[in-house]
Amino acid sequence: MKIKSQRDFASGLMFVAVGVAFAVGATHYPFGVSAKPGPGYFPLMLGVLLALLGAIVLFKALTVESPGGDPIGAIAWKPLLLILAAVVMFGLLLPRLGLAITAPLLILVASLGGNEFHPKGVAIMALVLTVGSWAVFIKGLGLVLPMWPPFLAG
Repeated sequence: MKIKSQRDFASGLMFVAVGVAFAVGATHYPFGVSAKPGPGYFPLMLGVLLALLGAIVLFKALTVESPGGDPIGAIAWKPLLLILAAVVMFGLLLPRLGLAITAPLLILVASLGGNEFHPKGVAIMALVLTVGSWAVFIKGLGLVLPMWPPFLAG
């Protein structure tokens, strides 16, 4: 069997692997029933859907001809590393600095990975996403996340 699109093949494999990993990880939590789902219900369904999507993309990669085999290009290291660093930084700094400071830092560092950087646009995005995160996670879902650093909150 010949791979007709290297990009679709690689992304399909990734989707299947991540979907199966989520589905297997979800089996460690109570599943519940459709009327009253448990904590494992949503990750299991999401994992199964992701694996199915990956299977469809894999099928396409093996059946639909693409020009030149649609080769995988070079890895974009700068955005990959900056976005990964931003996510790790967010996880490490959130308990120490709170959402109001950590979310804009995450957005600033992640935006440096792009080809265009507009300070005004990043500032607006940081404000909107920080307020939105507060509204959804703290007010809406009632999660216990620090909004401000402990030295300012007390």
